[in-house]
Amino acid sequence: MISDYAEFAAAFPWFFPAAVALFGAIVGSFLNVVIYRMPLEKSIVTPGSHCGCGAPIKWYDNIPVLSWFLLRGKARCCGRSYSFRYAFVELLTAALFLTCWLMFPPAKALCGMLFVSCVLCALFIDLDHMIIPDEFTIGLGVVGVVLSVFVPSLHNQADDLFFVNALQSGVISLQGLLIGSGLVLWIALIAEALLKKEAMGFGDVKFVGAIGAFLGWQGAVFSIFGGAVVGTIWIGLALIWKKLFGDKVQVAPRAETPEGEATEIGMGAQIPFGPMLAIAALLHFFCFSAWMDDYFAELAAMFQ
Repeated sequence: MISDYAEFAAAFPWFFPAAVALFGAIVGSFLNVVIYRMPLEKSIVTPGSHCGCGAPIKWYDNIPVLSWFLLRGKARCCGRSYSFRYAFVELLTAALFLTCWLMFPPAKALCGMLFVSCVLCALFIDLDHMIIPDEFTIGLGVVGVVLSVFVPSLHNQADDLFFVNALQSGVISLQGLLIGSGLVLWIALIAEALLKKEAMGFGDVKFVGAIGAFLGWQGAVFSIFGGAVVGTIWIGLALIWKKLFGDKVQVAPRAETPEGEATEIGMGAQIPFGPMLAIAALLHFFCFSAWMDDYFAELAAMFQ
């Protein structure tokens, strides 16, 4: 079976990457449905895709990525515009799925695709509604621990001595969940005590725990502090964009008053931290995991 796969992959090296990218675009189309409907407590299964005017969208107008460009971002039934973000989510999901496939062994790549899908949903839902549903925090954390046991390579454990490595991988995942959520909870409590107001939502606490279940405690720590850096850069660039080009294109994250009313970014405004955590988690997963592991290993060695 493995030899047949290897022979096919060698004969047609483009097939599996192309299939994974196409699969990613299709999943991205489904993620758009989840991102829109789940916060509104609507079914993600029924009804089928439909336009804002209520007309069902034909299958040939619902081809991931391609349909947006063919229709130039306008619905065929009524001509109303719909956001490029739909195509962007599909493209992004396809690109990240392909990256998973090219970077990791198949089992870890599949786990990575699940992680990427949930993180993207959390990112955009928090960006739109300033909430992260429990399915992408508690649910993702539980799934991360379970997958870590069955796929030790998720935490870079070898496939031989499966029971030992499965146990080790599960422990790493559980440590990441507990340390990640515990650390961000203490940060939130201390900040709340100093500022005399809520500084971080409990959804962020659970989300960091879920990230830790997949990436280990190092990934959780990176997401917390890397997320702060990402947020600073994002807001800084958004403010520069606004000064140069105005508000024609919204590039800044959503901001609200403590009472939940929309406001400008500034002192006292609340902005979603989930998107920053999500971006930092993806950066760690794809780019910085080996570097962070080496860094913490060297740091630990200094105290031995």
